[in-house]
Parts: sequence; structure tokens; C-alpha cells
Amino acid sequence: MTIVVFGSINLDLVVEVSRLPSKGETVIGNRFFSAAGGKAANQAVAIAKLGTPVSLVGQVGGDRFGQTLLENLSNAGVNIEGVTVNPHTHSGVASIVVDEKGDNTIACAAGANNLVREEEVKKFRGLLSQSKVVLMELGIPLATVLAAAREARANNCFTILDPAPAMSNLPDELYRAIDLITPNEIEASQLVGFTVDGVTTARQAAFCLHQMGVKNVIVTLGSQGAFCSSATDSFWVEPISVSVVDTVAAGDAFNGALAVAIASGKSLAEAVRWGTVAGALAVTKNGAQTSLPNLDRFKQLLAQTFL
Repeated sequence: MTIVVFGSINLDLVVEVSRLPSKGETVIGNRFFSAAGGKAANQAVAIAKLGTPVSLVGQVGGDRFGQTLLENLSNAGVNIEGVTVNPHTHSGVASIVVDEKGDNTIACAAGANNLVREEEVKKFRGLLSQSKVVLMELGIPLATVLAAAREARANNCFTILDPAPAMSNLPDELYRAIDLITPNEIEASQLVGFTVDGVTTARQAAFCLHQMGVKNVIVTLGSQGAFCSSATDSFWVEPISVSVVDTVAAGDAFNGALAVAIASGKSLAEAVRWGTVAGALAVTKNGAQTSLPNLDRFKQLLAQTFL
């Protein structure tokens, strides 16, 4: 296996509305649908759709949702040997509201994701000898993420952390254990303690994250593109203009393509461009995993934009 993804697996319950509700307000929706989701699961499917072998490590509940999620992952080409089925809890569920502009709000009931512990880390450890790149996120207990990061570092894997859901006060050891961190504006703001809302503040945030021990930083800025910083260089990648339908899983598409590029030996600059292309394609379709681009669509837009 080339890439291992470690983290959350959810079923998304999505309501489309004309506008997002204010606090305490009920807005009547236009359409409802359910779709497989969860950040780690989305990222694994994004990688598989780009033609790269990938294993997912995580946990689902012993319910109908869990079986549906496993079947979907397997059908997408993801190796699910590392996914535990826990009969004592429910699978993770995300309630998502999406407006006409493609903006969304999300609330999760973590379920089995909250119980990812030592057993999953053992499965993860068994996959590392076959892996070049490890991709992790924060939809599972932080202590488990840190244990996985230690294992990845010990096995000389290139480790990417998508620090979502947003969280402040991450342990210094985690920053030092990862090779690349990929926050969006909200997540970067949480990590550094000041508002990140464009290239200038993204540059400042990247400097802070380097000071915390991270080697490479990519701050994704939505419609403003992405800012990347390493120990020797920094640059901005401009956004790709597309018609936005739904921004759910755009970051997961970005991270999946980024991981594929790094596993393929691409430079960090090329990897950011790959992520930008995948993220742009993802926002043109509804849903999480259903919006993730296949290899043909990805190659076409990559060639049109950057080659």
C-alpha cells in the first residue's frame, strides 16, 4: 500500500436550504439525501479515485449505517482491513445543512469514532511498512492521533495532519511528529490564536506553526487559493474558478490529492497544485464522496490549469 489514512468514518445526512439558519431558527429545506462521509473516509476515497492504493484505519458501529459505509468504501477501492466494527455503539453520523451558495454547517455525533483506541493503532502499525505517506485528522481521540503519529514517524513515513475538526492547544509533540499540516482559515485561526483571513495572515500563521515545530504548512483559503510555507520557501497558489454547488469534502479532496502527489514523488509546490485541482472539482458536485473527482476529470483540469 502507498498511503494509509487514519481517522473518522461517518454517514452524512444532508439538507439543502435556500440559506443557512440563524441561531434558534428553522429553515424549510428543499431536498434531503444521505451519503457516505467522515474526513478520513472521504480522503481515502479521494485517493482511491485517483488510482492510488490506500488503506483506511478507523471504526464503525455494528449498525446498518456501518455496513453501508464499509460496502461503499470497499466498492470505491479502499482497503478496509484496518476498520474495526464495534457492536456496542452506533456509527458516526454528520448532520449537514447546505445553502444555495454551497456554504454549509455541520454537526457530528461521533459514535464509534470516539472509541478509536489501541486496537486501531495496532492495525495501523501493521500497514506502515507498506506505506510512504500517512494522512490523519482530528475526528478521533487526540491521544490516538498522537500515538499514530509516533508510529508513522518511527517508520519514516511522510505524515500529513488535517487539523479538523478545529482544535486549539494541540500538544507540541504532535506538531513535531508531523511533516505537513493543512488547516483551512478557521482551523489555522484556532491553532495560532488570531484571525486568519487571507494570504498575509496565512503567512503569519505559517510562521507561528513553524515555531511550534511543523516542517511544512499549507493554509487553504477557499476562494483565495492556498498559501504554502516550508523551511526554505513560501508561495501562494491562486484558486481555480469554478461554479460552486457544495463545498462539503473540498478539503478532503485537496488532502487526498496532496497525499497522492507526495507519494508519487512530486515536489511540495506540485502537490499543492494537485490538491487545488481536486478541491476545485469537488465543489462542483453535491455530497461528500460523490463529489470527489475521478482520475480522468482530475488529469484534464490539471493539464488545463497548470501544465
